[in-house]
Amino acid sequence: MNATQRYLRPGWFTRNIFNRTIRRMTLMGVSVAGSRELRVRGRSSGEWRPTPVNPLTLDGTRYLVAPRGTTQWVRNIRAAGGGELRVGRRTEEIAVAELADADKTAILREYIRRWKWEVGAFFPGLSADSSEAELAAAAPGFPVFRIESRPAGGSM
Repeated sequence: MNATQRYLRPGWFTRNIFNRTIRRMTLMGVSVAGSRELRVRGRSSGEWRPTPVNPLTLDGTRYLVAPRGTTQWVRNIRAAGGGELRVGRRTEEIAVAELADADKTAILREYIRRWKWEVGAFFPGLSADSSEAELAAAAPGFPVFRIESRPAGGSM
């Protein structure tokens, strides 16, 4: 498997306990360290698919980082071009633009710095102090999307 196809499947505990707990808390309006529920329409089914995410704001721009690699939500958001971010009863429609590998290093550095306690295991050998070359070499394995707000009622 090459870096652009990297995917770390979540284990039983993550799928059945951790993600469900974070999702319930987020839906109740409790955001854990800025977490949101990302909802994206499935590529085949067209049904909404929820997953907890940690949006990152850096220099006034928001990003979604896929620490597990090319997950189902990554494939779905590539196909749909956007989705929804939710916390409590607030829903924000978003459009996304995927970043080129060369544009990811500062975002990956800040994402690791901010959420190492939660996602550090998905960035083996990397830290917020990693060199630009180390982050650039790892970048193809971590899809990153710039979040763009979409007006309410915008089509997807």
